[in-house]
Amino acid sequence: MTITDVARHAGVSVAAVSKVLRNAYGVSPAMREKVQAAIAELGYRPHAAARGLRGRTYTIGVLLDNVRNAFFADILDGIRDELRDSEYTVLIGAAGFDPEEQAKTVRSLVDRQMDGLILIAPGTARDEVLATAASTPTVVIGHHDTADTHDSVVDADDIGAGLVVDHLVGLGHRDIALVSAQGTTKANRWKRPPETVLTEGYLAAMETHGLAGHTRVHHAAYSDEGGFKAGMSLLTAERPPTAVMTGADVAALGIYRAAHELGLRIPDDLSLVGYNNTALAALAPVQLTSVDQAGHTMGATAARMLIERVEGRRDRAMRTTMTPRLVVRRSTAGPRAR
Repeated sequence: MTITDVARHAGVSVAAVSKVLRNAYGVSPAMREKVQAAIAELGYRPHAAARGLRGRTYTIGVLLDNVRNAFFADILDGIRDELRDSEYTVLIGAAGFDPEEQAKTVRSLVDRQMDGLILIAPGTARDEVLATAASTPTVVIGHHDTADTHDSVVDADDIGAGLVVDHLVGLGHRDIALVSAQGTTKANRWKRPPETVLTEGYLAAMETHGLAGHTRVHHAAYSDEGGFKAGMSLLTAERPPTAVMTGADVAALGIYRAAHELGLRIPDDLSLVGYNNTALAALAPVQLTSVDQAGHTMGATAARMLIERVEGRRDRAMRTTMTPRLVVRRSTAGPRAR
């Protein structure tokens, strides 16, 4: 089935069908309805590669490192809902944690003529992201590094960390540990990934409360296994913390599993706080206190900003910052006397 068949069936010109497919300005409602009816009756689907040669492919590529991170599902839901009534289709590149694999996935998305990219906390080298964004509209979610070439959607992670520390100190905790991803390396050259800003907020809040000597930062992957290993290390130390905050709910659940294996009860023996406030945090057996950074809103905002750039409605880079809030549940309580 070709565009010529659609035009013949609708009784209009090929140019008119092309305008409808491109959502071009100046198409009358009656013409649009006639062409769309013909497309539906004939089951016509535009060939993506051919559309790419003429302009847009109406595809958006999304890069993420871990499909098991429930927070990414919230972001993807936001992206999907924002684009629901548009012609754009979302294609996901799940690249894992390795920076080279992520870079390879980004190149593949570009090679497949995506109209734009949304990169969720990419581990890809910053130089490569900047080079990609110079030719393909790009939104980076998570990283606080500013750039003239790409848009950014971030959470005020330092404020989020402060909310957690304030809450735990208010309950009487002093030995508060942070479990965070590594965040940055010399190779990827991101100076302000979310993990770095989160750690800065944690250290500053601890110092404000006079607890600088009690700080502990443990680096671990944001995964159940990463959290489990971090939990086993921290909770078997000579002086284990009475409270642990993590940079992701999925890591907090790993710590929850480690505590259970060690015979520790939450919150009686350990207060535990996550980050992202995913659906997992609200599950009845878990009831995890967590920082809500509005994942759905982040995704919807990123999609909206990207389409503005793709469709030429804006040519200057923008940055949008989400304000976090602490959602207190049953995983935190005052420390048991030692």
